[in-house]
Amino acid sequence: MLAAFTILLLFQCLGEGIVFLLNLPLPGPVAGMLLLIAALLAWPALGKLVEEGANILLSHLSLLFIPAGVGIVATAASGSGHWGAILASLVASTVLAMGVTGLLLRGLDGPGQGRPDTAAQRRSGDA
Repeated sequence: MLAAFTILLLFQCLGEGIVFLLNLPLPGPVAGMLLLIAALLAWPALGKLVEEGANILLSHLSLLFIPAGVGIVATAASGSGHWGAILASLVASTVLAMGVTGLLLRGLDGPGQGRPDTAAQRRSGDA
């Protein structure tokens, strides 16, 4: 189990180092996970070693959210008096994200793809 944690932390540190040295716009742990995936594909036996430690971490995953929750509660007091602005920005960003996603999907769908054209249905008398 100690070897599994060591390997996981080693890949996280490698990812952090590579991102720092190459000034990549990517979080270090994500780069480390990509390196770990490459290593697991190159050496499948490494998966058996890492699996034990990963399963233990996954069984206690809820404990890993405690620091984030404490940080939110600790900084919530600094938001007092600004709840209207916070709520407005949440609503606006949600609506904007949904709109951009819809337009992007419509653009990626392309003409003649997806649902039938309603104008063509009206011309044929189906609508």
